[in-house]
Amino acid sequence: MDHLTKLEELLNQANGDIKNGNYEVASDTLEEIINTDPNFGKAYNHLGYLYEVKFKDFEKGETLYKLCLEKSPLYPSVYYNYAILLSTLGRYDDLAELLDRAMNIPGITKSTIYNEYAIMYEQQGKLDEAITHYKKCGLHTLDKNTLNRAKESIERCNLKKELL
Repeated sequence: MDHLTKLEELLNQANGDIKNGNYEVASDTLEEIINTDPNFGKAYNHLGYLYEVKFKDFEKGETLYKLCLEKSPLYPSVYYNYAILLSTLGRYDDLAELLDRAMNIPGITKSTIYNEYAIMYEQQGKLDEAITHYKKCGLHTLDKNTLNRAKESIERCNLKKELL
């Protein structure tokens, strides 16, 4: 078995542990991957997710996401995860820059990125811009649930506009 295949198998094992709630075991596996190959960027993303979402250490999560971006800048998942962190922290300038970059990543789900733009604008009270991006989200998806969520988000923004 070659080096990258072994690392991918360990990453899949860590993902399984995350799904099963075994966060410490997953963290140990991800650390093992990084110790084996410090340039295997995907491991930084998954470890960043654990620190952000499960351990609530946003600073460590961000550091790990940045390492993933440095080591594996074409890995789509880091853009989704890091965008949510920046949104949570209300760091909209950094978020807009990340989303702009994400739009040029091969394999990125554009509807997801448009949705993140829309959420960012909605959180800032820029409801017309949010609606524009929710529409783009809906137009760029083939998933009915995503389309329905975009339509509901547009309705929510229109209701908010009535309050202004």
